[in-house]
Amino acid sequence: MNILVHPNYFPNIHQFTKIIKASNILFEVSDNYQKQTFRNRTYIYGANGKLGLFIPVIHTHNNRELFRDIKISYDSDWMALHLKSLQSAYRSSPYFEYFEDDFIALYSKKEKFLVDFNIKCLQLILECLDININHSFTKKYTKNSLDTIDLRDFSIARKENNIELKKYIQVFGSKHGFISNLSILDLLFNEGNNSLNLIN
Repeated sequence: MNILVHPNYFPNIHQFTKIIKASNILFEVSDNYQKQTFRNRTYIYGANGKLGLFIPVIHTHNNRELFRDIKISYDSDWMALHLKSLQSAYRSSPYFEYFEDDFIALYSKKEKFLVDFNIKCLQLILECLDININHSFTKKYTKNSLDTIDLRDFSIARKENNIELKKYIQVFGSKHGFISNLSILDLLFNEGNNSLNLIN
């Protein structure tokens, strides 16, 4: 299966499942950047329930700025905030301590472009789960994809597909109940390598 998909910020479990089951992945980076998408946001399970983590980006007055050209803003210390949020949310999860140093390293190096940082995030998850994928990047935008399954809609936050995934134990599940289809981080920190068994 060949898929066309955006490299989102720590993709949700549904999108990640499609990524690891694909034979080849074509990452869409040549379309116009759109706000209110998962390209610069992800959701984790915090002490008060579903918690959004947002990467601030530098907006220009050009409405046709390509995704690959979107730069990250460092006017606020969002990297420290995201790392602290992960530590607060998952410190007591079974597997967070095994991966914490990798995430500290991830949030200590600033990337200029959003696409580059998102790819680093995805690569880190794949390394944690010992997965290799074949991927390439679009050179130009095409409305209709040929020879690939078009999953670009997975990036639209308002169209999020709240599929029913197999339940697993979440840190704050006894307080707020099971929350489905969060960032792949939620599954990784709670289930470790068993994550693959759950999504396969």
